[in-house]
Amino acid sequence: MALKSSNKIDTNIYEIEVTVSPEDFTDACKQAYMKQRKSIQLPGFRKGKATQGMIEKMYGKDTFYEDALEIVYPKAVTDAIDEAQLDTVDTPYDLDVPVISKSEGVEMKMKVTVYPEVKLGEYKGLKGKMLPTQADDDDVENELKNMQDRNSRLITVEDRAAEDGDTAEIDYEGFIDGVAFEGGKGENYPLELGSGTFIPGFDEQIIGHKTDDEFDVNVTFPEDYTGDVAGKDAVFKCKIHEIKTKELSELDDEFAKDVSEFDTLEELKADLKNQISDKKAERAKNDFENQLIEQVIENMECEVPECMYDREVDQMLDDYSYRMQMQGIDLDTYLSYIGQDKESFKANFKEDAQKRVKTSIALKAIIEAENIEATEEETEAEVNRLAEQYQMDAEQIKKAVSVDGIASDVKINKAFELIVDSAINEE
Repeated sequence: MALKSSNKIDTNIYEIEVTVSPEDFTDACKQAYMKQRKSIQLPGFRKGKATQGMIEKMYGKDTFYEDALEIVYPKAVTDAIDEAQLDTVDTPYDLDVPVISKSEGVEMKMKVTVYPEVKLGEYKGLKGKMLPTQADDDDVENELKNMQDRNSRLITVEDRAAEDGDTAEIDYEGFIDGVAFEGGKGENYPLELGSGTFIPGFDEQIIGHKTDDEFDVNVTFPEDYTGDVAGKDAVFKCKIHEIKTKELSELDDEFAKDVSEFDTLEELKADLKNQISDKKAERAKNDFENQLIEQVIENMECEVPECMYDREVDQMLDDYSYRMQMQGIDLDTYLSYIGQDKESFKANFKEDAQKRVKTSIALKAIIEAENIEATEEETEAEVNRLAEQYQMDAEQIKKAVSVDGIASDVKINKAFELIVDSAINEE
């Protein structure tokens, strides 16, 4: 088995020719025969007793060629790619086998997609703008209002019409061109007015009506709405059974004691201010880093093979499916519920997948440009960090994740830190 030729025929595309010797292919034909002989029966022979020569004489000398090719293909192609020193990013395609026989061996032609060439632009000394990190009084007051809302209770109102912020318990049934449609009916549904959880314009037409009122709500489904109702006009026949309003607690020391570990409202406010500042600092850090990475990608020249994006999308879909399963939901069931097939749903991941792939390519190029290495101490420290994070022994981490993989992550982190540490904050 050997590489016959390797030629670049397009951006990131090589055509390689691979040969398999007559001896190796003959041996593979024998292996194929040995695997199948127990299921082959010839007239005059008991099943499994016919020789390879008799079977080939009966059915043709190429009887075992297809199975033999499957036997020699993986090693032959892997060895050829290694010999050509190609860093492939996808499985070979456009396979052509112009020669295949025991006397001549095998000759194969195929195309392979390789890791893209990269020309880095500026990646050090980039400029970004850090968002504010300190919480102010308005932030604290808004969080207190949210806490008030979360700890409120609903009380029924009898003597007034529904208002924005109320919860109306309604029956509804939707019709398009006078015909009821699937999923458009509900009974005793608690709708928080102003929450925007229904079709745009629905809430507003509930406001102003009283308990026991029956009325029509006219809406138009958005163009991007899932299912057959997208973009269509609909009429919902509605009835209000009950209207409830929120009763909020007073913002005082008693409230602080009820919702927190603190005895006074001032202590609660001080703690909230610290918590919000921490969250704002984390968001600001992530935003600043994103600004820098986007500049690195923009400054980089690289034609990324589409298959790298596709593979990342598939990985993201697998991760999403796994998280759904952890919640007891099957992905196919979820897709049928929202009225989407897998291919259209995958489109939701494409933009993020492209950014992930480009970021990975850029960081790998920086590692090479800066000769970044991971020391044993740095790799061991990362192993210990992962062990603490997942509450596992260090040896368990090394069994679950290769040390080389962990070292690669260390180098990626160092490349990322290089970008951030050299950046300029234009506050």
